[in-house]
Parts: sequence; structure tokens; C-alpha cells
Amino acid sequence: MLMYSLSIKRLLATSCLSVVLVAASQVAAKDEAAPAEANDKISFYKQIRPIFQAQCHGCHQPARANGEYVMTEFAKLVAGGESETAAVVPKKPGESHLIEMITPTDGEAEMPKGKKPLSQVEIDLIKQWIAEGAVDDTPAGAKRTFDAEHPPIYSRPPVITSIDFSPDGQLLAVAGFHEVLLAKADGSELVARLIGVSERIESVSFSPDGKRLLVTGGLPGRMGEVQIWDVATKKLTLSVPVTYDTVYGGDWSPDGKFVSFGCSDKTVRAINSETGEQVLYQGAHNDWIRDTAFSHDGSHLVSVGRDMTVKLTEVATNRFIDNITSITPKALKGGVNSVVRHPDRDEIVVGGADGVPKVYRMFRITARKIGDDSNLIRNLNPMKGRVFGVAVSKDGKRIAAVSSLNGQGELAVYSYEFDTNLPDDLKKIAETRIRQRKPADQKKLDDYRTKDIKRIAQVDVHDAPLYTVAFSPDSKVVAAAGGDGKVRLIETETGKTIKEFSPAPITPAEQVAEAFKPAPSVSIDDTATYAEKLPAGQTVAEVAVEPAAIELNSRFAYAQLLVTAKLANGDVIDATRMAKATLSAPVV
Repeated sequence: MLMYSLSIKRLLATSCLSVVLVAASQVAAKDEAAPAEANDKISFYKQIRPIFQAQCHGCHQPARANGEYVMTEFAKLVAGGESETAAVVPKKPGESHLIEMITPTDGEAEMPKGKKPLSQVEIDLIKQWIAEGAVDDTPAGAKRTFDAEHPPIYSRPPVITSIDFSPDGQLLAVAGFHEVLLAKADGSELVARLIGVSERIESVSFSPDGKRLLVTGGLPGRMGEVQIWDVATKKLTLSVPVTYDTVYGGDWSPDGKFVSFGCSDKTVRAINSETGEQVLYQGAHNDWIRDTAFSHDGSHLVSVGRDMTVKLTEVATNRFIDNITSITPKALKGGVNSVVRHPDRDEIVVGGADGVPKVYRMFRITARKIGDDSNLIRNLNPMKGRVFGVAVSKDGKRIAAVSSLNGQGELAVYSYEFDTNLPDDLKKIAETRIRQRKPADQKKLDDYRTKDIKRIAQVDVHDAPLYTVAFSPDSKVVAAAGGDGKVRLIETETGKTIKEFSPAPITPAEQVAEAFKPAPSVSIDDTATYAEKLPAGQTVAEVAVEPAAIELNSRFAYAQLLVTAKLANGDVIDATRMAKATLSAPVV
């Protein structure tokens, strides 16, 4: 056993990280002695469930049980649906109706309906699982499900990540846990609970005509999902599983035909809102995409992400067109969290980690120059902390933004009644490279970008961060919500709080305990399915860790370690998975 000590600095605290490399010869011996068949048995939770989740759950879940068949609950998955034939007969794949439905004939299968058949590898895997007894090895903590008959129970208000007013001003959609809460816009009544598969709800957005509700979210680290609900019937009309992590920032095209969203796999996508067919896929980002917005005519899509960029994509061709913001290193400080378009013009407001809401034009009026930020129209007054949400009033006269810092929140309302046209003299300055500009010219351009900025109202929330904001259709009220689960209705022009309310029904903690036995926590084992070990007969001569020192300056900072081992014979191998990292003292 060899030990490598690594110093970590975080704020004023210093600790020591020990990386221990175990030769693993004894472990290897145990692995070789273990019965091979134990590892060969098909796991429902790890191997079969992901297939169903990606291909079947969209149409076969409690909120949308096509054919009266639910596949998100194991007992119902086995029982079958309207055919009244057992879908799964343990140890008898030939008698299992599910196998009949997924097996293609002449290249087509009954399930998944309207999609390509499952691959032969997937079908064979499901057959083998059934032949082995169709055992449910789902961890106890992962079996809890929610539906209309078994809604989430809250002992405290859930964090609110997104809100939106219906176009007629009657409803307010609020993100909850495993559900969207539909409340009357004045907070007087909870109208409906739209409960789906996704436990994390990241964005809610009413369609332009108000008849449908777009929801993006998912199961963190497992699945992303796009949901579309019929507002009148409160029924789920479309569920599209996508990627293996939560998806963000949903937006409707102006005609309601498409919906867009961002993914943690660094792609921005759009699908047909009726069929779920993918119509746009763009991978120009280098990190998670947090939000999206269509252009005024729906021909282009703006996406913003943690890679500190705002990108423009042509929808029809899926072609990346431009970086709307500057791409000069260090020109932008931190990721961009939110974007919204002006209701009548192709201008956007963005907010992010630098705490400064900004107004940009979507399309260039000057050629890109190295280091420029020529699409920038205005830098609004800085806010406290990171900006998480931005909104523009329906009349196009007001901008609202919310931010968070150290558990406190801020709402700011700005005037959008400034001239967004670029004067000819400033256009000439913008057309020159930054290094070729005279200091006086640059100052003139900078001064214009902060000209006529007026903050109409400001609300400080001292006991909760704010993450989301929306204007009422008449622009008279702005709603803000965040970490304490409360929605605050505020007069746009005065900043006066009209009402605070929590739309989630709260149950006393003692009654929650009586309602159900708390499930054990779910432990997700993401280690390799095989034990990595040193080559037979080899010993470690030296261990190196990169980087040699880590400095973490905030609670959100992180770093990745690479451990390499030099063997006695001179070979160098990656030993990261064989190493164990421990702290000698707490890091505060």
C-alpha cells in the first residue's frame, strides 16, 4: 500500500487529501474464486429498466397509460394491459405477451408504437431476463412512485425552479417535486396537480394559445423528459424520454409547432410538439445548455449554457450560425443561466453568473471582429449574486430579473423603453477591431451600452434565494419564486408585495411519517462492473497525482484527480480507479 498526500486550499482552510493505492492481489484472488454465474444474471434495474425507460415509459406510465398498460410499476409491467394477457410470464418468454409485442415481423413491431423496433440485442436481453425468472432487483428506495392517486406529500414547501402565467392570466404553473402545480394566478386556489415520471422539474411554459403546458425535467443522472399536458383536461398528451440526465429551459416556437430544450450532454434540441419527433439537434456548446428561446418568426433558436456562450442556430437546417456574445477568453464571467426574447423584436435578455442582466440583438448588423461584443445593446445594473431568471413583460416595456447570493434573493425590474438602434457613428466604431479602437471611441461605445438604464423597482428577499420570474399578461404583476417554495406576487411599477403563498399543500411532519414508512436512500453504484487491478505479478514503485495541489475558492468549486502508477518493470498505468481518496481533516 502506498500513500500520496495532496494539499487542498479552500478559502482560509487547509486540509490534506490522501490517495491510497491498494495492490489488490488479494481482491483479485477473491474475484477469480467467485462464481461466474453470479455476475452473468440479467439485472432488471440496471439492464432492462433503462431500455423500457428510454423506449416505453413515455406512453406507458400512470399519467399516460396507452392500452391501459403501465410499465413504470413492476407489478403492472408484469400483469399487462387491455389485452388481459400476462405481459411477463417468469421463466417463459414464449408465453409472455410483451415479447410478442416487441418482436418485429417484416421489420415492424407493435411496440414501441411509431418507433423503430428494439434492437435484437435488447430483445434477447429481455428474453433472457424473463427466462431467468423475471426478478425485480430494484432497490427499495427507488420503488416509490407518485401518481394522481398517490401524490407527493410535502412537509415543507419545495424549491421552485420555474413559474409561468397562462396567456389569459387565469393560471400560474409552478414547478414542484414530481409534478407541476396549477394554481389560480392570484394564489387563491390550487386548481390541479400534474404528476408525471420526472422528479425534478426544471422549466414550465404555456403554449402561445394557452391550451398546452410544456414541462422539462427528469430523473437526475438517469433520464431527461419532455412532457406536454393538455391544460383543459389536465391530461398528459406527450412524454418524450431524452438523454440520461435532466433537461432544461423549454420554449415554444411562436406557432406552437415545436418545443426546444437544452441538455446536459451539451446538445440543444427541438421536437415536434404533437408527435415528439426530433426536428433539431445541435452540438456546438461545450457544457450544459440551461435555457432556449425561439426567434420572433421561429426560424432560429437561441441557446445559453454553462460554457459562457449564447449561440444562434437555424432551425430548418440545424446549422450553427453564430455566437451572439463575445467568445474572447475571460470576456464573459461564468455560465449563462437564462434567456428570454422580446415579444415583438429579435432581441434577447440573458442572465448568468456575472450578475449583470444584458440585452442583445439576435442577428448581427456588423461583421464579427476578433474580441468584439457588437451584438450587445445594454448592460443593465448589476445584481447581487448570480442571475437565475429573466423575463420581459408582454407589452415589451419592462425587464425583470432574479438573483441569488448566500441564501438571499433579489428581484429587479428595469425599463425596456430605451432606444435599441445603434447610431451610425457607434456602428462604425463597432466595425473596427478592439485593438484598433481609440480609447475615446471605446468609452463612447461603453457609455452608450449603459445609457438610459432605469431600475423601476427592487425587492430584497433576506431569507430565500430567487430562481425564477414571470410577468402577468397585463404586465402589472411580476411573480418571483425560489428556495423557500413561496410565490411572491409583486406590483411591477412599485415593487410592493401583493401576496405571498406556497402552492404546494403542506402536511404536518408527524402525519407524513404516518402516511408511509420512509424508504431507504438509493445508492447508485457507478463503479466499473469489473474490478480494476494491477497486472499479475507487478508491484507499484511510484505514485503520482495530478494536479499536485488544488485550490477550491467556493462551495461549488470542484476538481478532478488523475492517479498514475509506475510499476516495478517501468510501465506507467492509470490507477485512478484503484486509488482511494480520503481527507485527513475537514475542509470548511
